[in-house]
Amino acid sequence: MRHRNTTKTLGRSMTARKALLRDLATSVIVYEKIKTTETKAKSVRPVVERLITRAKKGDLATRRYLLSYFPTEEPVNKLLEVLGPRYKDRKGGYTRITKLGVRKGDGAPVAQIELV
Repeated sequence: MRHRNTTKTLGRSMTARKALLRDLATSVIVYEKIKTTETKAKSVRPVVERLITRAKKGDLATRRYLLSYFPTEEPVNKLLEVLGPRYKDRKGGYTRITKLGVRKGDGAPVAQIELV
């Protein structure tokens, strides 16, 4: 029974869910705007916020942490060189979720998550 388990499973096992969130976070960081389902956008938001907050520090330990999270260097470099300095004075709230309606095929609510 799942009494009081608050994690959104997104219909996936733990490893598949972690991979999905990592890939969504990579896309949000690299492209700064993606379109996905509302639930996935709400699930990836805290992941992206934590990564940007971590990147604001910008030291070697941060780079190594981010390299252990992402499979490639592209999002790590963007976080440390572009997004970290951009949000240096901001205390949080780096992302915005905008609802776009429903998807034509299956009626799933679609949202856009973007960096502010």
